[in-house]
Amino acid sequence: MPEVIINGPEGRLEGRYIAGKGPSAPIALMLHPHPEHGGTMNNKIVYTLYQSFARRGFATLRFNFRGVGRSQGSFARGEGELSDAASALDWMQSINPNASACWIAGFSFGAWIGMQLLMRRPEITSFISVAPPANVYDFAFLAPCPASGLIVHGDQDQIVPQESVKKLVDRLSNQRGIAIDYRIIKKADHFFSEHIETLTGHIDDYLVKAMGKRLAVAS
Repeated sequence: MPEVIINGPEGRLEGRYIAGKGPSAPIALMLHPHPEHGGTMNNKIVYTLYQSFARRGFATLRFNFRGVGRSQGSFARGEGELSDAASALDWMQSINPNASACWIAGFSFGAWIGMQLLMRRPEITSFISVAPPANVYDFAFLAPCPASGLIVHGDQDQIVPQESVKKLVDRLSNQRGIAIDYRIIKKADHFFSEHIETLTGHIDDYLVKAMGKRLAVAS
């Protein structure tokens, strides 16, 4: 799990990177929760995502947004963090020029940033959003949403009401050619306390099915 330093818009970005299995391994970028509420790349859910992708052979990166840990800069209301994510993706692509696919995954604030990056980078082929804060941030920019993906939410989330996520899922699912796999974890709160294993199971299951479909299409 080597430490890496990435040149970001405001200086260095601290990350952890696992190389993929083979020169054409898919790549995946993980984005952490809100920096002003304790979010870091070491968040338990971000680490869970990171390990799930790595087990599937992805080249996988998680990193700290500006002002977090050893990353330079200071919080920039989302605009700067989106630039950080773009720089991190650029770095991944520079060392994985033959990647067969590109995924983005984020938790809470990181899910919001990830979906914005999805709109700006057509090479992103799919996404995983865990507890996207649809009650706090506007996701109307997903019109149209350019890729299918997985959205996971806890039905006891005390920070993001289930109704707001359901509206987002319905809006995306009604778009032509977009398939949103929406999974609700019963009794799970925003941080999936005591439900990490269940969350891991859903992520692993989705990745296996999604990568299987890609292989089927390729053959």
